[in-house]
Amino acid sequence: MNAVFLVLVAASFAAAAWTEVSGPGGAMEALSAAIVEQAAASVPLAFGLIGIMALFLGLMKVAEAAGLLDSVARLLRPLLTRLFPEIPADHPAMGAMVMNIAANLLGLGNAATPFGIRAMEHLERLNPHPGTASNAQVLFLAINTAGLTLLPTKVIALRASTGAADPAAVVGPTLAATLVALVVAVLAARGLQRVSPAPVPLPSLPRRDPAPPLSWPSVVAVVVLLALVPLLLAYGTLIGPWLLPGLVAGILLYGAAKRVAVYETFVAGARAGFGVAVKIIPYLVAILMAVGMIRASGVLAAILEPLGRLTAPLGLPAEALMMAAMRTLSGSGSYGLLAAQMKDPAIGPDGYLGILLGTLYGSTETTFYVLAVYFGAVGIRRIRHALVVGLLADLSALIAALLVCSWLSTPIAQ
Repeated sequence: MNAVFLVLVAASFAAAAWTEVSGPGGAMEALSAAIVEQAAASVPLAFGLIGIMALFLGLMKVAEAAGLLDSVARLLRPLLTRLFPEIPADHPAMGAMVMNIAANLLGLGNAATPFGIRAMEHLERLNPHPGTASNAQVLFLAINTAGLTLLPTKVIALRASTGAADPAAVVGPTLAATLVALVVAVLAARGLQRVSPAPVPLPSLPRRDPAPPLSWPSVVAVVVLLALVPLLLAYGTLIGPWLLPGLVAGILLYGAAKRVAVYETFVAGARAGFGVAVKIIPYLVAILMAVGMIRASGVLAAILEPLGRLTAPLGLPAEALMMAAMRTLSGSGSYGLLAAQMKDPAIGPDGYLGILLGTLYGSTETTFYVLAVYFGAVGIRRIRHALVVGLLADLSALIAALLVCSWLSTPIAQ
């Protein structure tokens, strides 16, 4: 992260200095305002996360006490042990990772972050080199960055609010793009770990039994998951509002059925939310300031506008490139940009470009933010190949979204 942070800041300063000297001026003033604004915004953002962290860490504590996480992890153990051979099959990290992946599948981004941080904490306890990202941590971050999504709830809600004829039109393209991103992310994480070794040789891992074969409950779980796809495609708009209330009520009712003291257990888990949110403030200050500088300096526009003129004949105009780049840098910034584009009569929600922009938002991830928060929460300073893997996942999602939306639409006629 040292190199990433320095490159973002130095490039922003150089671009603003050039504009200040050669242009009408005001670039440095804008850069100064962005630095102060983003540094100040990081603290309210962190404190805004306290409630979200407390809610989902409390639910996770109830799920742990009721044995729900262990049951789900056991169900998916044949797959997880193949992806993470260095993690014991019965380790609590498995359950936390499952909850994170499930939250992403259902488009519950707010829930995915606390579950992901808890998974990182468990993985860090197994890390033979604390402070340096382990292979398992990089792979988990890669899966999280790819963000396989069955139901992009935020995009569907935004499209519905802007009068889209079919608010759920982005569900299919988003699922396809995130599936491609997931495959690329896993392959990249596995391949690059060989050329991005830990600072010293890893100790020999204890010999483990071969990964268990797929059992019939695991097969049934996969079949049920696949069966959800056409259901979500057909009724995504109706199902979306039920997801979060259903998750909360379902976990608490399951805990009560298992005779867990759900209130006391929830409060005990929620208590950790404050500490986690406060701990990540310095990392948020650093990454948000750097992202704010790169946006205010005009570097993105200077690169993406000429590039957009070259890619527009391929169905990828500058607006789509800006969305992809902004999504990698800032979740709130990219959502605001998407909202503005959906309301633009020249774009709208129903045309090719409107569906492409919504798909890009739903299928790519705020890679720099995720790196800062997930690794910052557990004190990871050396990220190894995690950034490269995340950016490759974003790029593959961009290409897949373009191909799928071009196939489903006729951009020339638009």
